[in-house]
Parts: sequence; structure tokens; C-alpha cells
Amino acid sequence: MTEEVVVTRKGQTTIPIELRRKYRVQEGSIMQVLDAGDGILLKPKFSFFDMIGADASVASSKEMKNLLDKLRDEDA
Repeated sequence: MTEEVVVTRKGQTTIPIELRRKYRVQEGSIMQVLDAGDGILLKPKFSFFDMIGADASVASSKEMKNLLDKLRDEDA
């Protein structure tokens, strides 16, 4: 999927609705901004509370444990 967006003079832009829905980006969501070398990568940053009730079809128990361990390390 390729979309074009406009950047305002304050550096703001709008993430297309299809992508916001797909990646569960809502008002107040925290996004990671990464320098990908050839562009800018925006990734949603999920908290522990975002993961409550996560469906087993989305991630295995091992993946969930690894994510929880990573979140705990970030909080320390």
C-alpha cells in the first residue's frame, strides 16, 4: 500500500485511516520514529495495557512472554 500525505509547517501529517485501523493507532497512541536509512519509519509502541486480552492467534505464548519481558525491562 502506498499513500501520499502532506506535512504541515509544524511537521505534522495524517496517517491514513486504513493504516490507523490496521495497526490500532488511536488518539494518544505512542509512536516510535525510526531513521530507516532511506526514509522515516513510524511504528506503534504498545504498552502492557494494550496487550491485555491479546488473541492467541496473533502471537504465541512465547512471543507474548518475550514482549512482556521487553516491556518490563523498559519500565526498569
